[in-house]
Amino acid sequence: MARRQDNRGVAPYSRTLRVNQVLRQVVADELERLADADERLRLITVTSIESTADLRQATVYLSSLSDDATAALDQRRAQLQRAVASQTQLKRTPLLSFVQDPAVVTGNRIEDLLRQIKESDTAAGRSEVDGGDDNYR
Repeated sequence: MARRQDNRGVAPYSRTLRVNQVLRQVVADELERLADADERLRLITVTSIESTADLRQATVYLSSLSDDATAALDQRRAQLQRAVASQTQLKRTPLLSFVQDPAVVTGNRIEDLLRQIKESDTAAGRSEVDGGDDNYR
């Protein structure tokens, strides 16, 4: 007789994904607090966080990342990690690194290309209308 597998208490997704969600919330909240004191952090949005399987490192993906914001994040890294340590119950606090989200960069590039296509189509349509046949007057 085959044993029935007991799935009670099993999370529907992995621990790393759950930790990533918690880290994202903690880092986003702390960045919001820091933005009050440091204007270089004002227009930064945390889009996601990706941790390694051993949770020693975490990459924080941001919607935009200027040189000023990078410098501010480097200065505030220890403060952000302390916030993570105090607000989570992890054995060790992951080392945070900050990068611009490639999905946002790609999306912005696609929007620019679509805008250029639309503008060139609009300009081509105007020239056809303006230089059209005089019989339609």
